[in-house]
Parts: sequence; structure tokens; C-alpha cells
Amino acid sequence: MAKDYKILVINPGSTSTKVALFSNEQLLFDKKIEHNSEELSAFHKIIDQYEFRLKIILNFLKEKGIDHSVLDAVVGRGGLLKPIASGTYRVNDKMLEDLRKGVSGEHASNLGGLLAHGIAEKLSIPSYIVDPVVIDEMKPVARISGMPEIPRISILHALNQKAVARKAALDLGKNYEKINFIIAHLGGGISVGVHCKGNIIDVNNALNGEGPFTPERSGGVPVGALVELCFSGKFTKDEIMKKIKGKGGLVAYLNTNDVREVVKRIKQGDKKAKLILEAMAYQVAKEIGAGATVLKGQVDAIILTGGIAYNNEFVNMVKDRVSFISLVMIYPGEEEMLALCDGALRVLREEEVEKVY
Repeated sequence: MAKDYKILVINPGSTSTKVALFSNEQLLFDKKIEHNSEELSAFHKIIDQYEFRLKIILNFLKEKGIDHSVLDAVVGRGGLLKPIASGTYRVNDKMLEDLRKGVSGEHASNLGGLLAHGIAEKLSIPSYIVDPVVIDEMKPVARISGMPEIPRISILHALNQKAVARKAALDLGKNYEKINFIIAHLGGGISVGVHCKGNIIDVNNALNGEGPFTPERSGGVPVGALVELCFSGKFTKDEIMKKIKGKGGLVAYLNTNDVREVVKRIKQGDKKAKLILEAMAYQVAKEIGAGATVLKGQVDAIILTGGIAYNNEFVNMVKDRVSFISLVMIYPGEEEMLALCDGALRVLREEEVEKVY
């Protein structure tokens, strides 16, 4: 009889901490614990929130009557570490040090590995992270940008892209390591990953300034004009960065980051809303087309995922332009908690070897 693994999953976001308990793949319970701005304003840096969030998680488990001793592993959302290959990583001292330092930047997800380790260590059970945003499997040719000082880097929605890739391969009756996909994660940020036989060999930097514009990011804009804007004296560096990430894309044109709201406006006859949404779909499709050239046309399927993939109007705009390339599969949303659990299960069941950071 197969062993029943109890896995605690922790996913820290900027204003919330998601907690879930799984028995193998079955979700027993989950909770999104919201943190108000007043609570968080007491902390100078994100990393300073560690004890605050740990206490909240432990109190929540106590309320649920969960005896810690039943746990087999704790898995946290991976943070901004140094670039690494995809997989499930055992939390170690080097990782903890880099998460505390924010070696590749400060983000709430940096707390994921720390919180998982904080709970697991007391129980003498393993703690893991799975497919963080910094996974890097890019080919050397994809790193060349045209400016030696600025190599192209891999930052993407790796956790969801990898989980969806495995799911789609299974649905096609094929092995992920023997198949080619182009996967567009459509959310607040948009990453279009080229998956070649189990590796993401090329992807736009979904964090700041590459690929399609998104609900709140500018994507790749005309570079010369951007430089002029930077040195115009009209904007601070922070204001320019906000234009690229946070106040770019749909927000800049339509003052909303909600695609559902944009579609509602279109149905009410708003021609500008129609043009801007079509432009976003156009740019996503163009990025998918570029990915097809990387794979020399050998594309088993194009996959659309993320929150915007729930929106049929937007999905159809993209499909209309790319369905000539390959089959288009839709996996809306992102099951991050299950994806984190699955990563730990693959290691515990010895289907996969844990990676060392």
C-alpha cells in the first residue's frame, strides 16, 4: 500500500500568507491569511516579517488541531535565489543565507524557504522549495542581448509553467522530457516560455521590461525613446521603474489592471479599450510566434495558462493568431499550492532526486 504523506505548503505573498495541508495530492484544508498594511508597516524589510508570519502559521495550525508530528515535509514557495535549474530543492544553510540576504532581490517569496525550514527543523523532517522564479535553463545563444553589459536573464512563472507542462504532457499521453511546448502564463505579468524536452530554453524576462505588455507592466518598449524619457528630467528613477512594472500596460492606457473590466467596457462600445486589449493579445501572439522559431516549428502544443486564461475573449484573440502553429491547450489559473506539494511528493516517492542549492 502506498504511503500517505502529509505535506504542509507555505506560499508567502506581499500582503498574505497562503497555507495548505495535503495528504498526498488531496487537499485537506487551505487558508489565505491576509496581512493589513498597518501590520506590515512595522517591518523595515520583508525578511523582518519572518517571526510575525511564523507565529501566524503556527497559531493557525493549532486552531485547526494539527499535530505537527504527523507532517512528513514542509514546502515553501521559492524566492529570488541565484539562477538555478528547475526541480525540488532541499532547504540548506547556503539557501537560507541567500534568502536572508535577498541575493537577487527582495520579495515576499524569499520567506517561503525560511518559514518551511523554521517549522521542519524542529520536527527533524525535510523542508523544500520547488521551481522558483529564477530557474535558468536558457541556451547560451538566448542570453545574448546585443549589449554585452546587459545579458538576457531568465525570470518567469516557473512553478506554474512547469506544473502545467507536466499536466499537458500527461493529457497528451507523452513524457514532458520528450515534448516541445510554448507556454504563455497570462497574469499581472506575462511570461512566454519555450519548453524543449523538459527545459525552458528561452523566455522573456517577465518581471521588468521584456516581451508583451501586461495588465500592469510595460513589456519591451522602444529603447531609444525610453532612454530619452529617463534623461528628460521629468521622472525619477523610481517613477520610471513604476512605469515599467506596476503602472505600465493596461493600467497606463485604461487605468485598470482587470481584463474582465476591459472586456465589460468593450461590450459597452469602448473603442479604445478594444484596441488596447487587442494590442496585448497581438503582442502575446507575436511572442509565441517568436518561440516557434526557437523550436524550428517543432511545437507539440501551445499552452495558455494563468488568471487571464479564464477570459474567453482574450484567449480567442490569441488563438486566432497562433492556432496555425500548433494545437492550443488552455489551463486557466495557477494551482501553486498543489504544484509545490507535487514537487515534494516526487522527491519523497523517489520519482525524482532532490536538488542541492
